Amino acid sequence: MPTDAPHHHRDVRGGGARAAVFGVSDGLVSNVALILGIAGAHASAGAVRLAGVAGLIAGSCSMAAGEYVSMRAQSELMQRELDVEAQALRRDPEIERRELAAIYESRGLDADMADELSGRMMRDPQLALETHAREELGIDPAQTGRPLQAAAFSFVMFALGAFVPLLPWLIGGGTAAIVATVVLGAVGAVAVGSALSFFTGRPWWWSAGRQLLISGAAAAITFGVGRAIGSG
Repeated sequence: MPTDAPHHHRDVRGGGARAAVFGVSDGLVSNVALILGIAGAHASAGAVRLAGVAGLIAGSCSMAAGEYVSMRAQSELMQRELDVEAQALRRDPEIERRELAAIYESRGLDADMADELSGRMMRDPQLALETHAREELGIDPAQTGRPLQAAAFSFVMFALGAFVPLLPWLIGGGTAAIVATVVLGAVGAVAVGSALSFFTGRPWWWSAGRQLLISGAAAAITFGVGRAIGSG
């Protein structure tokens, strides 16, 4: 049934949403695996606790630094391409106008209309740059990424995800803490997968099941390796 209600898109271009989801996912998976790997080697509760805290701090810093560097590099690359395009517009405006007209023609406009539209776009230097950036480069000059936001989201969300499996070891130890870590890790994986489906549009159960499978496999492998090394 047709409707007049407009549809809305989520703005995920700045990197914050992506960094938040992947940050909490990485924190949860990596610290569940680390804690269970150390616990599987029959280490003391203090050793497991220390490993979990170290994994939380080191992982949060690493994620934030990596996200900042990658987003900054992407932003600088986009800005360089925009600078090159701005120089071309100043140096050879007629050539750039013809390039834009050719793009419009390739998209179905007749030659006269393409020439008229490209001419109108070229009258305003800022509009001309924005148009060429979108049509030629696929870049929105107003959306080149926010590295600091992405780094902050990565740090906080990784720490949050890594804290969940660490919690039982802050108040106890032994088999009870191992079981609690497994349960909290599973619940966290389902929650993260469900949250991810909000951004991707996938069914929540599909995303939750995938996240649970990945987390479970990582935890089982590291626990098994820890148990084998500890026994040895």
